[in-house]
This record gives sequence, structure tokens and C-alpha cells, in this order.
Amino acid sequence: MSERSLISAFEKLFAQRGNRNVGWLGDDCAVVRSKPYCVTSVDSIVDGVHFRLENERVTAADVGHKALAAALSDLAAMAAEPGEAYIALGIPDDFSDSDVLSLVASAEALAEQSAVTIAGGDLVRSPTLFCSVTVTGWSDLPEQIIGRGDAEVGDHIYVSGPLGAAAAGLQVLENGAGSELPAALTEALIAAQLRPLPRFDCARQLRAAGANALIDISDGLATDAAEIAARSAVTLEIELNAIPLADGVAQITAELGRDPAQFAVCGGEDYELCACLPAAAAAQVDGLTEIGIVTEGPAGVRFLGSDGKQVELHGYEHDVGGKPSATTR
Repeated sequence: MSERSLISAFEKLFAQRGNRNVGWLGDDCAVVRSKPYCVTSVDSIVDGVHFRLENERVTAADVGHKALAAALSDLAAMAAEPGEAYIALGIPDDFSDSDVLSLVASAEALAEQSAVTIAGGDLVRSPTLFCSVTVTGWSDLPEQIIGRGDAEVGDHIYVSGPLGAAAAGLQVLENGAGSELPAALTEALIAAQLRPLPRFDCARQLRAAGANALIDISDGLATDAAEIAARSAVTLEIELNAIPLADGVAQITAELGRDPAQFAVCGGEDYELCACLPAAAAAQVDGLTEIGIVTEGPAGVRFLGSDGKQVELHGYEHDVGGKPSATTR
């Protein structure tokens, strides 16, 4: 199919949601009715860096879903209301038209689930498949936007759900781990790696409860909690025994000879939320697990083992060459 034919096919796939879009596909630019504050993020994934299409269990549809999910998770991490997405695709010669449409249809399915309009993008030839997603979110008031820099001493630290499933799913995909697990559990771990969901549900509750600091867990709690600590100039003290583990993590880490809590803290790509707020406020939010407390001290994270001693842990650190995800570590 030609570029114009593909774009025409996209127009049949995509749907507008809400009343913000005045002009969209078919024009040179999208025209959107704005709220007072626009929250914007860009995320890109590249074949061989963030996923491997050569793996028979990874599909074009997985790529479309994950690319949009990773970008939307940044909006959830600031408690912004999701708005629009703009997708730029680089398509190699061996990527079929049906693969392109499958990728885009999967992104549209997540957009529908998240009340997002895919309002435009770009389509180019590329030696390697890539998908770059720009997302916009909206807020009426600046104080409704939650950043990383306002955690307060005495705040309790929470995560929105169990950790480690995405990293365990990577081990299944890349190294064949989990061969003795029930098939349904193996598939759930793979889905956690390839089909994460942005936590807008929890973000809205955290905003209403008055959370002071918020971040999504994309690079591993060890790295992402350190971002809150650095921006807020506080110490985050986290109990490893309190980390909620996803089903299957204990079995996978037993195969690998790894400590399950440390594995979950360092693995990344769970796209759960880490929040700092008073305990009374946290009681208003469904599904939170308390994992520690914010204290005075040098900016950083102290992970404490069951013996009370500090354990030195690190998640993913960005390279100047790009952002390889867990899928290529």
C-alpha cells in the first residue's frame, strides 16, 4: 500500500473521543481545544533496542500497544487527564502492510480504553522499525499536576500494584525461563512485559487525595524512587520485605538464583505508580501498598533488608546512546 492508502486506512481505524478535536487526520495539523494547562511527553521504541520482532512471541500489535502505553504512563505519572496521541512510524521494507495495520489497530484499541484520540502522526521508511509517540494531557489548574519534587518528610511511600512481572516476562521471552509454570501464568508475565497499562485510575485517586510526589515505575523502583528523592531533596527509606511481588516472580527468581524483592525493584517496565503522601490521604486510594517513609537526610534511597541493613540497589540508568528497555538487558 502507498503512504496515502495507509493513511486512508488509519482514518477508518481511528475515532475521535471527546469534543477537543476540531481538525485532525487529513489536515496538515491537528487542531485541539485546549484546557489551561497542557502536559506533554514523547517516548520512542526501536526494534532491537526496546523489543525484538525476531522473537516469535512478539507481534506488531504488541509494539503498537507498548509504544502508546509507555508514553501515556508519563501522563498518569503526573495525574494529567489523557488527551491526544501523535504516532510517528518508521517502517522497514520487510514489514508488511498487514503488520502496519495490526500495530496501529492495537494502539487504537488502547487509545479507546484510555479515552485518548490518536490525532495525527507521520509515516516514513526506515531501515529499522521504530514507533515514536507524543502524548498530550490536560489540566484545569497547575496544582492538579503532580511532579516528582514535592515529597515531604513524614510522607509515606506507596506503590499502586505488584512489581516484577514485566522483568519476569522478559526472562520468559529472552531466556526461556518459567518452563515449569502454568501456561496461564507464563502468558500473564509476557503480557506484563508487552502489554502494560497506564494507571490513570490510580492517578486520579492520588490527585484527589492530595499526593505530594508521583512517578511511574518504568526504569525500576530503584531508579525511579531516586528521582523523587533527588527532586525533593529527601531520603526515601524503603523496606524490601514490603515490596508487593507479582505472581510468578518468586518462581522465576528461584530459577535465576536471584532475590525476588531485589529483582522486582531493579527490573523496571511495570508502569505502576510510586507515590509519596500522608498515610491518612493514602487511605482514600484503592489498592496502594505501603513500602516505606520519607525522611530527612541526603537525597537518595535507602533500601533496607529484613535485618535492617542497607542494601545497595540500582535500576536501569539511561545511556547517551538511547534508552534500551529491559528487553535487551
